[in-house]
Amino acid sequence: MADHASAKKRIRRTERRTEINTARRSRLRSFLKKVETEITSGNSTDAKEALRLAQVELYRSVAKGIMHKKTASRTLSRLSARVKAI
Repeated sequence: MADHASAKKRIRRTERRTEINTARRSRLRSFLKKVETEITSGNSTDAKEALRLAQVELYRSVAKGIMHKKTASRTLSRLSARVKAI
């Protein structure tokens, strides 16, 4: 266990950041799941709209440090190719 005040504070801050990052990651996955369900349903217009919303969330997660830029770009590229194929 931490003895110094600064170490105790760091533990508190880490726990808080972990909660925030977990919530952001969960939100991102929800948006990606919506795109997946629209792709499987075969509805092109809804899939495009879901992809547009997911794109915003992907790049927001990059800005917040949840996901690497190239990972987000690759994910978006693969999703957009699948939406385009509908």
